[in-house]
Amino acid sequence: MDLLGAWRAFVNVSERGSFTEGAAATRVPQSVASRRIAALEKHLGERLFDRSSRGAMLTHFGRDMLPLAKRLVRLADDMEHEAERAKLNPLRLAVPDVCTVRDLAGLDAEARREGVYLDFHTAAPAERAELARSREVRAALTAVPPGDALWSVPLGLAGAADVLPDVVYIETLRAGRTGRASRRTRVWIQPEDDVPHIRDPMFRVRDAVGLQPAQVGVGVTLTAATAEVLTSGDLLLCSAKQARDLGLHWRPIGELPLARGYGVTAAVGDDAERVRTRLRRPIARCLGAPDENGEAPSRSST
Repeated sequence: MDLLGAWRAFVNVSERGSFTEGAAATRVPQSVASRRIAALEKHLGERLFDRSSRGAMLTHFGRDMLPLAKRLVRLADDMEHEAERAKLNPLRLAVPDVCTVRDLAGLDAEARREGVYLDFHTAAPAERAELARSREVRAALTAVPPGDALWSVPLGLAGAADVLPDVVYIETLRAGRTGRASRRTRVWIQPEDDVPHIRDPMFRVRDAVGLQPAQVGVGVTLTAATAEVLTSGDLLLCSAKQARDLGLHWRPIGELPLARGYGVTAAVGDDAERVRTRLRRPIARCLGAPDENGEAPSRSST
């Protein structure tokens, strides 16, 4: 039995003195309201209405129960109202600071269609993890190795001029191989990729192919690293989507497959599950992760 629905029908019929009008106020047919009240009377073991009278006349028992029933219905209405308000409370989400305003606006719009309201906090990888641990955010997109990731974003190298081969081999940047005697090409790792599973393999390849230590380094900021690329022949380690956003020309790396991996960290399991399930595809588009067909998001979808 729908106990709350039965008490609601009882209150509405009592207040209006009519089963017809009470049922309409309850937004159910009269027959449904009558059945609910009859089931409630059977459950309580006493009649609430005097069936021998015309209209909806309360019995003594019904009059005694009416104040409590009104309190119950008001409480239920208040709970529903608070539940709606709680759903509108934004979920504060720590996201990579490489996400553009357009990326985040698109994610926010899609999240709202899924009934999730977001409040973004952009931060570097280490800070996002700490924000989640300290509960300063409800959830964070944290950097993890691609094998442990929900979202994986392939990385390559991008330059200002469209002169790169289809695949860039880091060994070709070795002194004497580039044709630039005065200045060696450098590869810049941006702060978002200053994590062990990306930075350390890049340093190992640098050392293995004989590049000088300064030829692969971490930029202080993405802006500074991009400025170096725009004013020289240097290259930026980035995703294909990020290269498009920056107006650079992107190619995959020949020696090793590199990817950013992202997972979800949250203090409350429901928040993590909400992000993983309802927002999985919108977050993939925001991050530039390939879709199910292995294709990276186009400019129009980001």
